[in-house]
Amino acid sequence: MLKPEISASLWSRGMMAVIAAQFLSAFGDNALLFATLALLKAEFYPDWSQPILQMVFVGAYILFAPFVGQVADSFAKGRVMMMANGLKLLGAASICFGVNPFVGYLLVGIGAAAYSPAKYGILGEITSGDKLVKANGLMESSTIAAILLGSVAGGVLADWHVLAALGVCALVYAGAVVANLLIPKLPAARPGQSWRFTPMTHSFFSACKSLWRNGETRFSLVGTSLFWGAGVTLRFLLVLWVPVALGITDNATPTWLNAMVAVGIVVGAGVAAKLVTLETVARCMPAGVLIGVAVVLFSLQHALLPAYGVLMLIGMLGGFFVVPLNALLQAIGKASVGAGNAIAVQNLGENMAMLVMLGLYSLAVKAGAPVVGTGVGFGVIFALAIAALWFWQRRR
Repeated sequence: MLKPEISASLWSRGMMAVIAAQFLSAFGDNALLFATLALLKAEFYPDWSQPILQMVFVGAYILFAPFVGQVADSFAKGRVMMMANGLKLLGAASICFGVNPFVGYLLVGIGAAAYSPAKYGILGEITSGDKLVKANGLMESSTIAAILLGSVAGGVLADWHVLAALGVCALVYAGAVVANLLIPKLPAARPGQSWRFTPMTHSFFSACKSLWRNGETRFSLVGTSLFWGAGVTLRFLLVLWVPVALGITDNATPTWLNAMVAVGIVVGAGVAAKLVTLETVARCMPAGVLIGVAVVLFSLQHALLPAYGVLMLIGMLGGFFVVPLNALLQAIGKASVGAGNAIAVQNLGENMAMLVMLGLYSLAVKAGAPVVGTGVGFGVIFALAIAALWFWQRRR
C-alpha cells in the first residue's frame, strides 16, 4: 500500500524528485548526442554514420526490452532509475577517456533502456486517475525542457571544446544519480518473479501479446511508435538540412532548431493535459496528421526565422498528440500487465520504429538523396500513416 502522502498531491516530494531526476537525465542524453555528433565530425566519420550512432542506442532498447520491464516492476523504481543513470554516467565518462564513441553510446543506451520503464511506471504509483494525465504532462514538459537546454548546451559547448562538452554530460548524469536518491523508496510492484531467461522472455512476450490484442493499447502503441520514430529521424535530418538549406555549418544551429521543437512540445503537452482525458484520447489524432504536413512545410524553408516558427508548430502538435496516448497505455497497462511491462512493450515498438526509420534515412543519405526531397517525402508518409491510424480507430 502506498503511503497517502505520496499520492495525495501532484506536487509531492516524490513527484518533484522524479521530475528533477528526469530533467537531469534527459538533459545529459540530449547534450551527449550533440557532443558525440561533434566528435564524429571532428574525427571525420562519414555523414551516414551519424544515424548509426542513434541506431546503436536504439538497438540497446530492443535487445533489453524483454527484461527491463520486469526489473522495473521487481524493485523500487527510484532505485532502478538510479542504477540506470549510473550506467549512463559510465558511458559518457568512457567517451571522455577515448573509448570508441559507438561503444560508449551503447552503454548509455543500455542505461536508457532500463531507465524508461521505471520513470514512466513510477507515475502510476505516485498519482492516480485524472492526475495521471497531468503527471505525464509534467514528465513530458520536464523532458522537453531538458531537450531544449541539453541540445543547445551540447552544440554550443562542442563548438567551444568537444571534450569539455562530453565532461559536462558526465557531470549532469552524476547529478541525476543524486536526484534519484531523493525519490521515496516505494514497494516493488511485482516482487518475486522468476529471473530465469525463459520465464522472463515468456512474461514479456505475453505482455506484448496482451497489449497488442487490446484495441485501445494497440492504438496507443502504434501512435507513439510512429511519433518517436519520426521525431528522432527529424533530429538527424536537421543536422544535414541546416548547411544545405541555410548555408550554416556550425554545431549550434541544429541544436537551436531542435530547441524550438522542444518549446513547442512543452506547450502542446500543457494544452493536452487541460483538454484531453482518458475518455477523449481520440481528440489528439488531427494533431498527428498535421505534424506530417508541417514537416513538409518545414523542409521547403530557406530562411532561419520561418524555420524556427514551423518547428515550434511541429513541437506543439507533437506534445498534444503523444501525451494522451502515453497516459492511456499506462492506465490500461497498470491494470493488466504492470506499468513497467507496459512501458517496456511500448519502448520495443517505439525503438523498432526508430530503427527502421533511421535505417531508411541512413540509406537515403548514403545513396545521395537530396535532403529537402527526403524531408518532404518523410512528412507525406508520416501524415498518411497517422491518417490511416485515425481512420482505423474511428472504424473500431
